[in-house]
Amino acid sequence: MKQHDAVIKVMEAKGGYATLGFLYQQALKVGGVEWKTKTPFASIRRIVQDERFFFKIRPGLWALKSWREKLPPEMVPAKTESPAQRDFSHAYFQGLVVEIGNLQKYETFVPAQDRNKMFLGRENLGSLATLTRIYPFCYSNIVNYAKTIDVIWFNSRKMPASLFEVEHSTDMRSSLVKFIELQDFRADMVIVADETRQRQFQQTVSLTAFEPIRSFVRFLSYHHVSEYHSNLFKLRAIESEMKVPLRWR
Repeated sequence: MKQHDAVIKVMEAKGGYATLGFLYQQALKVGGVEWKTKTPFASIRRIVQDERFFFKIRPGLWALKSWREKLPPEMVPAKTESPAQRDFSHAYFQGLVVEIGNLQKYETFVPAQDRNKMFLGRENLGSLATLTRIYPFCYSNIVNYAKTIDVIWFNSRKMPASLFEVEHSTDMRSSLVKFIELQDFRADMVIVADETRQRQFQQTVSLTAFEPIRSFVRFLSYHHVSEYHSNLFKLRAIESEMKVPLRWR
């Protein structure tokens, strides 16, 4: 079996599509394949970019061309996004952030209104997150703001370590207002969006109203989220092969 056949086999087993991180984790386990290279992960990345067999659905998410007609319509890229495609994109990046938090041993939370949204059409965000309820880490009015945030990572002291708002098509101001309410906490505050919206983020956060959080709220592009996600899965695959956890945190 050739290397690209191993990638195809893993994708077929997952319904014709998979994240790059999942491919890093599973393709090397396929039997009957010789990965005669010191950089197998680079080989997998190169394989999925072969347009004869694969196409990109979203950053970090690839599919088989032969399965394109079988995929749910909201998953397939389009020049003009439908509401269903926007919902898919939002839940996808929300799910990546949750998985990144899980891989880094944080407890993860998503708001009640998002728990039934599907991640990759396979599982809901509620089952992906480790917490079913937000910790009562502060006064109730502050916690009520926090529990509407798209993703929260909680540290071992049950305090918010990082707060994420995925801004796919909505106004960033409402997300920044939530962060304003949590300005007294030593938590990372992150807007996750397409890189084309970074200038909009900079213009919005420069408003006087957001001065209290301007120095510690930051922008993270979809591309960087997907890279972060893929690389963490790569590290996990290396740890598994070495049979010892790496002290990388």
